[in-house]
Amino acid sequence: MPQPLPEGSRWATNLERFIQSLERKNASQHTVRNYRTDVTQFVTSFGDQVPNPGEVDRLTVREFLGGLREQGHSKRTLGRKLAALRSFFTFLVREGVLASNPARLVASPKTPKDLPAVPTAEEMNAVVDGPGPDDLRDRVVLELLYGCGLRVSELEGLNLGDIDWRERWIRVRGKGRKERDVPFGARAEEALAGYLEWRREQKAPESLDDPVLTHRWQKSWRRLTSRTIERIVKRRATATLGDPSVHPHTLRHAFATHLLGEGADLRAIQELLGHANLSTTQKYTRLSLERLMEVYDQAHPKA
Repeated sequence: MPQPLPEGSRWATNLERFIQSLERKNASQHTVRNYRTDVTQFVTSFGDQVPNPGEVDRLTVREFLGGLREQGHSKRTLGRKLAALRSFFTFLVREGVLASNPARLVASPKTPKDLPAVPTAEEMNAVVDGPGPDDLRDRVVLELLYGCGLRVSELEGLNLGDIDWRERWIRVRGKGRKERDVPFGARAEEALAGYLEWRREQKAPESLDDPVLTHRWQKSWRRLTSRTIERIVKRRATATLGDPSVHPHTLRHAFATHLLGEGADLRAIQELLGHANLSTTQKYTRLSLERLMEVYDQAHPKA
Protein backbone atom coordinates (compact mmCIF):
# COMPACT_ATOMS: atom_id res chain seq x y z
CA MET A 1 0.00 0.00 0.00
CA PRO A 2 1.64 3.30 -1.08
CA GLN A 3 2.07 6.18 1.37
CA PRO A 4 -0.73 8.79 1.19
CA LEU A 5 -0.08 11.93 -0.79
CA PRO A 6 0.94 15.07 1.16
CA GLU A 7 -2.24 16.76 2.37
CA GLY A 8 -3.02 19.94 0.47
CA SER A 9 -0.68 19.17 -2.44
CA ARG A 10 -1.95 19.65 -5.98
CA TRP A 11 -2.02 15.92 -6.62
CA ALA A 12 -3.82 15.16 -3.35
CA THR A 13 -6.47 17.83 -4.01
CA ASN A 14 -7.12 16.59 -7.54
CA LEU A 15 -7.25 12.98 -6.36
CA GLU A 16 -9.85 13.75 -3.70
CA ARG A 17 -12.00 15.57 -6.24
CA PHE A 18 -11.67 12.57 -8.57
CA ILE A 19 -12.70 10.17 -5.79
CA GLN A 20 -15.72 12.34 -4.99
CA SER A 21 -16.76 12.24 -8.65
CA LEU A 22 -16.57 8.43 -8.60
CA GLU A 23 -18.71 8.29 -5.48
CA ARG A 24 -21.29 10.60 -7.06
CA LYS A 25 -21.48 8.13 -9.96
CA ASN A 26 -22.13 5.32 -7.45
CA ALA A 27 -18.89 3.51 -8.24
CA SER A 28 -18.38 0.47 -6.01
CA GLN A 29 -16.24 0.72 -2.88
CA HIS A 30 -13.87 -1.76 -4.49
CA THR A 31 -13.36 0.47 -7.55
CA VAL A 32 -12.93 3.61 -5.48
CA ARG A 33 -10.37 1.94 -3.24
CA ASN A 34 -8.37 0.51 -6.17
CA TYR A 35 -8.37 3.78 -8.14
CA ARG A 36 -7.19 5.73 -5.10
CA THR A 37 -4.37 3.22 -4.54
CA ASP A 38 -3.34 3.15 -8.21
CA VAL A 39 -3.17 6.93 -8.65
CA THR A 40 -1.34 7.33 -5.34
CA GLN A 41 1.17 4.67 -6.38
CA PHE A 42 1.76 6.49 -9.66
CA VAL A 43 2.48 9.82 -7.94
CA THR A 44 4.65 8.39 -5.15
CA SER A 45 6.72 6.42 -7.69
CA PHE A 46 8.56 9.68 -8.51
CA GLY A 47 9.98 9.93 -5.00
CA ASP A 48 11.10 13.47 -4.22
CA GLN A 49 10.95 14.54 -7.89
CA VAL A 50 7.15 14.68 -8.26
CA PRO A 51 6.18 16.54 -11.47
CA ASN A 52 3.24 18.87 -11.79
CA PRO A 53 0.17 17.25 -13.40
CA GLY A 54 0.77 19.25 -16.59
CA GLU A 55 4.31 17.84 -16.90
CA VAL A 56 3.15 14.22 -17.16
CA ASP A 57 3.24 12.82 -20.69
CA ARG A 58 2.81 9.47 -22.41
CA LEU A 59 6.42 8.44 -21.75
CA THR A 60 5.99 9.18 -18.03
CA VAL A 61 3.06 6.77 -17.85
CA ARG A 62 4.90 4.11 -19.88
CA GLU A 63 7.95 4.34 -17.61
CA PHE A 64 5.73 3.86 -14.56
CA LEU A 65 4.14 0.74 -16.05
CA GLY A 66 7.54 -0.53 -17.17
CA GLY A 67 8.83 -0.24 -13.63
CA LEU A 68 5.89 -2.27 -12.34
CA ARG A 69 6.49 -4.91 -15.03
CA GLU A 70 10.12 -5.25 -13.90
CA GLN A 71 8.86 -5.75 -10.34
CA GLY A 72 6.90 -8.78 -11.55
CA HIS A 73 3.36 -7.39 -11.71
CA SER A 74 1.03 -9.25 -14.06
CA LYS A 75 -0.34 -7.85 -17.30
CA ARG A 76 -3.80 -7.88 -15.76
CA THR A 77 -2.61 -5.68 -12.88
CA LEU A 78 -0.83 -3.32 -15.27
CA GLY A 79 -4.00 -3.01 -17.34
CA ARG A 80 -6.05 -2.14 -14.27
CA LYS A 81 -3.60 0.54 -13.17
CA LEU A 82 -3.51 2.03 -16.67
CA ALA A 83 -7.33 2.12 -16.68
CA ALA A 84 -7.26 3.97 -13.35
CA LEU A 85 -4.80 6.55 -14.68
CA ARG A 86 -6.81 7.05 -17.87
CA SER A 87 -9.94 7.67 -15.83
CA PHE A 88 -8.12 10.06 -13.48
CA PHE A 89 -6.55 12.09 -16.29
CA THR A 90 -9.85 12.17 -18.20
CA PHE A 91 -11.36 13.76 -15.11
CA LEU A 92 -8.55 16.35 -14.99
CA VAL A 93 -9.13 17.21 -18.66
CA ARG A 94 -12.84 17.61 -18.00
CA GLU A 95 -12.07 19.87 -15.04
CA GLY A 96 -9.71 22.02 -17.13
CA VAL A 97 -6.59 21.02 -15.18
CA LEU A 98 -5.01 19.31 -18.22
CA ALA A 99 -5.28 20.02 -21.94
CA SER A 100 -5.06 16.34 -22.92
CA ASN A 101 -4.96 12.88 -21.38
CA PRO A 102 -1.35 11.59 -21.27
CA ALA A 103 -2.47 7.99 -20.69
CA ARG A 104 -4.91 7.88 -23.60
CA LEU A 105 -2.40 6.71 -26.22
CA VAL A 106 -0.53 4.25 -23.98
CA ALA A 107 -1.26 0.75 -25.26
CA SER A 108 -2.98 -1.60 -22.85
CA PRO A 109 -1.07 -4.81 -22.04
CA LYS A 110 -2.53 -7.82 -23.82
CA THR A 111 -3.94 -10.01 -21.10
CA PRO A 112 -4.44 -13.75 -21.48
CA LYS A 113 -7.97 -14.81 -22.39
CA ASP A 114 -7.82 -18.05 -20.42
CA LEU A 115 -10.90 -18.70 -18.36
CA PRO A 116 -10.36 -19.38 -14.65
CA ALA A 117 -10.13 -22.93 -13.42
CA VAL A 118 -13.31 -23.83 -11.56
CA PRO A 119 -13.38 -26.36 -8.71
CA THR A 120 -15.78 -29.26 -9.12
CA ALA A 121 -18.97 -29.47 -7.07
CA GLU A 122 -17.29 -32.08 -4.88
CA GLU A 123 -14.33 -29.79 -4.25
CA MET A 124 -16.61 -26.90 -3.40
CA ASN A 125 -18.52 -29.09 -0.97
CA ALA A 126 -15.20 -29.89 0.68
CA VAL A 127 -14.40 -26.19 1.02
CA VAL A 128 -17.82 -25.13 2.32
CA ASP A 129 -19.23 -28.21 4.06
CA GLY A 130 -16.15 -30.15 5.12
CA PRO A 131 -14.93 -30.44 8.71
CA GLY A 132 -14.87 -26.89 10.12
CA PRO A 133 -14.46 -24.06 9.75
CA ASP A 134 -14.85 -23.56 13.47
CA ASP A 135 -15.41 -19.83 13.04
CA LEU A 136 -19.14 -19.10 12.54
CA ARG A 137 -18.31 -15.98 10.56
CA ASP A 138 -16.06 -17.93 8.15
CA ARG A 139 -18.93 -20.33 7.50
CA VAL A 140 -21.20 -17.42 6.51
CA VAL A 141 -18.51 -16.06 4.17
CA LEU A 142 -18.21 -19.38 2.33
CA GLU A 143 -21.95 -20.09 2.22
CA LEU A 144 -22.82 -16.68 0.73
CA LEU A 145 -19.95 -16.51 -1.77
CA TYR A 146 -20.65 -19.95 -3.23
CA GLY A 147 -24.33 -20.31 -2.39
CA CYS A 148 -25.33 -16.88 -3.75
CA GLY A 149 -22.56 -16.09 -6.24
CA LEU A 150 -21.76 -12.74 -4.62
CA ARG A 151 -18.85 -10.51 -5.53
CA VAL A 152 -16.50 -9.94 -2.61
CA SER A 153 -17.42 -6.23 -2.56
CA GLU A 154 -21.12 -7.17 -2.41
CA LEU A 155 -20.53 -9.45 0.55
CA GLU A 156 -18.48 -6.76 2.27
CA GLY A 157 -21.31 -4.22 1.85
CA LEU A 158 -24.10 -6.49 3.10
CA ASN A 159 -26.14 -5.01 5.99
CA LEU A 160 -28.47 -6.68 8.47
CA GLY A 161 -31.44 -4.90 6.88
CA ASP A 162 -30.66 -6.58 3.54
CA ILE A 163 -31.73 -10.00 4.82
CA ASP A 164 -35.33 -11.10 4.21
CA TRP A 165 -35.68 -14.10 6.51
CA ARG A 166 -39.28 -14.86 5.57
CA GLU A 167 -38.69 -15.13 1.82
CA ARG A 168 -35.03 -16.15 2.22
CA TRP A 169 -33.66 -13.41 -0.03
CA ILE A 170 -30.85 -10.93 0.41
CA ARG A 171 -30.74 -7.48 -1.16
CA VAL A 172 -27.38 -7.00 -2.90
CA ARG A 173 -25.81 -3.77 -4.12
CA GLY A 174 -23.67 -4.60 -7.14
CA LYS A 175 -21.61 -2.59 -9.60
CA GLY A 176 -22.88 0.95 -10.03
CA ARG A 177 -24.89 0.45 -6.80
CA LYS A 178 -27.48 -1.49 -8.79
CA GLU A 179 -29.62 -3.54 -6.44
CA ARG A 180 -30.84 -7.10 -6.99
CA ASP A 181 -32.42 -9.79 -4.84
CA VAL A 182 -30.63 -13.13 -4.52
CA PRO A 183 -32.07 -16.23 -2.80
CA PHE A 184 -30.10 -18.11 -0.16
CA GLY A 185 -30.45 -21.75 0.79
CA ALA A 186 -31.13 -23.62 4.01
CA ARG A 187 -27.45 -24.11 4.78
CA ALA A 188 -26.75 -20.39 4.41
CA GLU A 189 -29.79 -19.63 6.59
CA GLU A 190 -28.45 -21.95 9.28
CA ALA A 191 -24.98 -20.37 9.11
CA LEU A 192 -26.38 -16.83 9.24
CA ALA A 193 -28.68 -17.60 12.17
CA GLY A 194 -25.87 -19.20 14.17
CA TYR A 195 -23.46 -16.36 13.49
CA LEU A 196 -25.97 -13.60 14.31
CA GLU A 197 -26.95 -15.37 17.53
CA TRP A 198 -23.28 -15.38 18.54
CA ARG A 199 -23.09 -11.66 17.71
CA ARG A 200 -26.04 -10.94 20.00
CA GLU A 201 -24.26 -12.75 22.80
CA GLN A 202 -21.24 -10.54 22.18
CA LYS A 203 -23.42 -7.38 22.35
CA ALA A 204 -22.61 -6.40 18.75
CA PRO A 205 -24.70 -3.59 17.17
CA GLU A 206 -27.94 -4.82 15.58
CA SER A 207 -29.45 -1.90 13.67
CA LEU A 208 -30.58 -2.52 10.09
CA ASP A 209 -27.70 -0.41 8.77
CA ASP A 210 -25.04 -2.39 10.63
CA PRO A 211 -22.88 -4.77 8.56
CA VAL A 212 -23.56 -8.49 8.52
CA LEU A 213 -19.88 -9.42 8.63
CA THR A 214 -17.83 -7.70 11.32
CA HIS A 215 -14.69 -7.94 13.38
CA ARG A 216 -13.99 -6.44 16.75
CA TRP A 217 -11.36 -3.71 16.93
CA GLN A 218 -10.54 -2.66 20.46
CA LYS A 219 -13.96 -1.65 21.84
CA SER A 220 -15.78 -1.18 18.55
CA TRP A 221 -17.18 -3.42 15.81
CA ARG A 222 -16.07 -2.80 12.23
CA ARG A 223 -17.17 -4.02 8.83
CA LEU A 224 -15.15 -6.97 7.53
CA THR A 225 -13.00 -5.86 4.58
CA SER A 226 -12.65 -7.54 1.20
CA ARG A 227 -9.04 -8.30 2.01
CA THR A 228 -9.97 -10.22 5.15
CA ILE A 229 -12.66 -12.12 3.22
CA GLU A 230 -10.02 -13.10 0.64
CA ARG A 231 -7.75 -14.38 3.41
CA ILE A 232 -10.60 -16.49 4.84
CA VAL A 233 -11.25 -18.12 1.47
CA LYS A 234 -7.55 -18.71 0.76
CA ARG A 235 -7.00 -20.25 4.20
CA ARG A 236 -9.97 -22.59 3.83
CA ALA A 237 -9.14 -23.64 0.24
CA THR A 238 -5.53 -24.30 1.21
CA ALA A 239 -6.61 -26.45 4.15
CA THR A 240 -9.12 -28.55 2.18
CA LEU A 241 -7.83 -28.57 -1.40
CA GLY A 242 -4.20 -27.64 -0.91
CA ASP A 243 -4.81 -24.79 -3.38
CA PRO A 244 -3.89 -21.28 -2.17
CA SER A 245 -4.86 -19.77 -5.55
CA VAL A 246 -8.59 -20.03 -4.80
CA HIS A 247 -10.11 -16.61 -4.08
CA PRO A 248 -13.66 -15.24 -3.61
CA HIS A 249 -14.25 -14.79 -7.34
CA THR A 250 -13.42 -18.48 -7.84
CA LEU A 251 -16.45 -19.30 -5.71
CA ARG A 252 -18.58 -16.97 -7.84
CA HIS A 253 -17.37 -18.71 -11.00
CA ALA A 254 -18.14 -22.08 -9.43
CA PHE A 255 -21.64 -20.92 -8.46
CA ALA A 256 -22.47 -19.98 -12.06
CA THR A 257 -20.75 -22.93 -13.72
CA HIS A 258 -22.41 -25.50 -11.47
CA LEU A 259 -25.84 -23.92 -11.95
CA LEU A 260 -25.39 -24.06 -15.71
CA GLY A 261 -24.20 -27.65 -15.50
CA GLU A 262 -27.40 -28.58 -13.67
CA GLY A 263 -29.55 -27.04 -16.41
CA ALA A 264 -30.22 -23.54 -15.08
CA ASP A 265 -31.30 -20.98 -17.67
CA LEU A 266 -28.56 -18.60 -18.78
CA ARG A 267 -30.85 -15.58 -18.33
CA ALA A 268 -31.60 -16.63 -14.77
CA ILE A 269 -27.88 -16.95 -14.03
CA GLN A 270 -27.34 -13.50 -15.53
CA GLU A 271 -29.95 -12.10 -13.14
CA LEU A 272 -28.45 -13.87 -10.12
CA LEU A 273 -24.94 -12.66 -10.91
CA GLY A 274 -26.04 -9.09 -11.66
CA HIS A 275 -24.43 -9.00 -15.11
CA ALA A 276 -25.54 -6.07 -17.24
CA ASN A 277 -24.90 -7.98 -20.48
CA LEU A 278 -25.70 -11.60 -21.31
CA SER A 279 -22.37 -11.86 -23.17
CA THR A 280 -20.58 -11.65 -19.81
CA THR A 281 -22.58 -14.62 -18.53
CA GLN A 282 -22.07 -16.65 -21.70
CA LYS A 283 -18.45 -17.37 -20.82
CA TYR A 284 -19.78 -19.99 -18.41
CA THR A 285 -21.24 -21.85 -21.38
CA ARG A 286 -17.71 -22.27 -22.69
CA LEU A 287 -16.50 -23.40 -19.27
CA SER A 288 -19.22 -26.06 -19.15
CA LEU A 289 -18.45 -27.25 -22.69
CA GLU A 290 -14.75 -27.52 -21.88
CA ARG A 291 -15.56 -29.57 -18.79
CA LEU A 292 -17.87 -31.77 -20.90
CA MET A 293 -15.08 -32.39 -23.39
CA GLU A 294 -12.71 -33.36 -20.58
CA VAL A 295 -15.22 -35.95 -19.34
CA TYR A 296 -15.73 -37.22 -22.90
CA ASP A 297 -11.99 -37.55 -23.54
CA GLN A 298 -11.49 -39.43 -20.29
CA ALA A 299 -14.50 -41.73 -20.43
CA HIS A 300 -15.59 -42.44 -24.01
CA PRO A 301 -13.93 -45.49 -25.63
CA LYS A 302 -13.82 -43.74 -29.04
CA ALA A 303 -12.37 -40.48 -27.71
